[in-house]
Amino acid sequence: MKTVICYYSRHHGNTRKVLEAMAGEGEVDLVDVTTRQSVRLEEYDCVGLASGIYGFEVQKAVVEFARRYLPQGKPVFFVYTYGVAKGTGAKALTEIAKEKGCPVLGEFSCRGYDTFGPFKLMGGIAKGHPDVQDLENARSFFRRMQERLH
Repeated sequence: MKTVICYYSRHHGNTRKVLEAMAGEGEVDLVDVTTRQSVRLEEYDCVGLASGIYGFEVQKAVVEFARRYLPQGKPVFFVYTYGVAKGTGAKALTEIAKEKGCPVLGEFSCRGYDTFGPFKLMGGIAKGHPDVQDLENARSFFRRMQERLH
């Protein structure tokens, strides 16, 4: 199963760490939505959309990318990391998938080290995350999702 995961990961690279763990489980291309790349999502069997949670929502660049480039009817899944709370999680992405008739295969989330705003003053929260168990959970999620597509 050829998979592409389109993502936004800044600050501490939490989301990228999770995606790299998943990528080790199969044929996966990682695409940073903030770089100008030529990618044809329709050539993939499955599309992942990933981000940290910023202001209780998935990063807007990922939402706009999905709105613009997600092909009609393509199986999709979501991945996100968060410091304190999941917020609305992948709600905006789920709505776009529904509008485009894309089956949602699932979503994976875990905590990630966060030093935004007042958390910086106390040395950050969710220190050490994503940790070894988070990454194993991410790999397991990805394997299960692949099995459902076969």
